[in-house]
Amino acid sequence: MAERLFQRMAVIGFGLIGSSLARAARAANLVGSIAACDSDDGARATIARLGLAEIVTGDPAEAVAGADLVVLATPLGAYASIAEAIAPALAPGAIVTDVGSVKGPALRDLPGLLPAGVHLVPGHPIAGTENSGPESGFAELFQDRWCILTPPAATDPAAIEKVAALWRGCGSLIEIMDGAHHDKVLAITSHLPHLIAYTIVGTAANLEDDARSEVIKFSASGFRDFTRIAASDPTMWRDVFLNNRDAVLEMLQRFSEDLTAMQRAIRRGEGETLFELFSRTREIRRRIIDARQA
Repeated sequence: MAERLFQRMAVIGFGLIGSSLARAARAANLVGSIAACDSDDGARATIARLGLAEIVTGDPAEAVAGADLVVLATPLGAYASIAEAIAPALAPGAIVTDVGSVKGPALRDLPGLLPAGVHLVPGHPIAGTENSGPESGFAELFQDRWCILTPPAATDPAAIEKVAALWRGCGSLIEIMDGAHHDKVLAITSHLPHLIAYTIVGTAANLEDDARSEVIKFSASGFRDFTRIAASDPTMWRDVFLNNRDAVLEMLQRFSEDLTAMQRAIRRGEGETLFELFSRTREIRRRIIDARQA
């Protein structure tokens, strides 16, 4: 069993990632106690019923009181208001981290709102499902998945290592990366695929009634996969696209150009071009499987 790293961990936002982190940290004895904060009455009742935390509250300041680790696991658009609410209650030397898939908001909004002596170590566990809420979490979610940390340049190395050790204890692999580079990488590996999935499923939803019912009835594996992705939390993904718009728009432009080239190849009957592309993309899938990220 791993060494206990924190006496009290406060998790603000107890959805899939927040509740999974609480489960994983407790299972590995990484934290002494857990304070859970969620604005939803039903979520708080579920947290209490499942016994996921010693303290359950809707008040962020109450949650962070006495905590040596604070994890923001809310939609990105809530970061600034939460930071303002918790700042007076943060203990000197506490570490604040997050789990957002865009690092710009954490690096832009939080440093000026957190008090001196509090360490900021933004993070992003690259793991998830389409489900949300406290009941959807599970301790094994982060096993053999990457967690990217994007600390500001002047961050205390000891604070970075403690956050890294927490995620390693939960089963994650650690990468430290510049925040802007992270947002560009995730724009192509995560954000653009979600945007495409939302668009394709939206196109199906806009079909005439008869065709739409047949799309649902005869869904093949490809469309089913798109619907799984498109079922992800709408508030979270709204905030992702608004907060990473430049990188997403850049990748969307590149995708649009590639899609136009594909259109042209199909129109002209260029089978060799299609075969070459499909062979290259098939190899990418094999490499992902070899890297144990499938």
